[in-house]
Amino acid sequence: MAEADPLARSRRLTLAEPLALDSGQALAGVEIAYETYGELAADKANAILVFHALTGDQYAASPHPKTGKPGWWARMVGPGKPIDTVRFHVICANIVGGCMGSTGPASPAADGQPYAMRFPVITIRDMVRAQVALLDALGIARLHAAVGGSMGGMQALSLAANFPERTAAALVIASTARHSAQNIAFHEVGRQAIMADPKWNGGDYYGSGKGPEAGLAVARMAAHITYLSEAGLTEKFGRRLQDRTAKTFGFDADFQVESYLRHQGLSFTDRFDANSYLYITRAMDYFDLAEEHGGRLADAFRGTSARFCLISFDTDWLYPTSESRHVAHALNAAGAPVSCVELSAPFGHDSFLLDVPALDRVIAGFLTQ
Repeated sequence: MAEADPLARSRRLTLAEPLALDSGQALAGVEIAYETYGELAADKANAILVFHALTGDQYAASPHPKTGKPGWWARMVGPGKPIDTVRFHVICANIVGGCMGSTGPASPAADGQPYAMRFPVITIRDMVRAQVALLDALGIARLHAAVGGSMGGMQALSLAANFPERTAAALVIASTARHSAQNIAFHEVGRQAIMADPKWNGGDYYGSGKGPEAGLAVARMAAHITYLSEAGLTEKFGRRLQDRTAKTFGFDADFQVESYLRHQGLSFTDRFDANSYLYITRAMDYFDLAEEHGGRLADAFRGTSARFCLISFDTDWLYPTSESRHVAHALNAAGAPVSCVELSAPFGHDSFLLDVPALDRVIAGFLTQ
């Protein structure tokens, strides 16, 4: 396995101008926390912007400062890896609305108190606007590629559609051009779990000890189910009992899958802010690239000169292959070069984060064209 990138750097930037939002509001003094890996070429033409997913952050290939675990895409980003930091300068920023250093609900407002629910509702396009402002500050006019999986893929599509001159390529993995009713429904379950927790306190829980950890854990559990496949769950857990030989006839975690989900939920509360979860899921639900461009998806890509690669997984029922094909058809109609690849993997939606050698080959091949 290749070693971690010795040039990894954690950085922070305050945007010079207020960030205009789709809601009509503007955020002043926006901070963007980001990581960089690899050296930026003299002509700045080797930059790759990696967009993270809902529960990700800027620590794509560096140990997470709160958990100590490897970065969420450490297997993908680094020297000699598919996103090769010997060749490319990789940037990964925490989104606006996040909770790992970029301005979000936990950040201080003008009165010095956390925004909490005073934070304006944001969109995927707003997240991208902030990252374009980051590129401007870094003097990077055009990316070699924009790359993202899941919500990160939404941002890559949004960048290519709304800022077509800013990237030469877009690599979109396990994603979609709009959230379906089913996607919105799962997110609403999670939001209601958070807001039903008495410790949520209308979003005003900062400085009062622990927040709505129980509600956030349930939200994470519900969402995590959508990231997995039925076959994967059956193979990994089946109906096997957890540390016992017989059912308890109670409501403890009798089954291994119950124990697994509870662990996922509780560990998530150690590193994520509940209000950020509300705002980010709402941004995902609002995402509809066709709606932003008059109702026809092909029109979103009329001005792009980028080439596209869309990757899906055969066990992903959250953003199935049909979603990628829908985007591919729109790109074809717009005359944009696109390849659409369905990979076989047992892990469901989470396949883009896990060991799928075919994914490594497709990503490396597309980026080195």
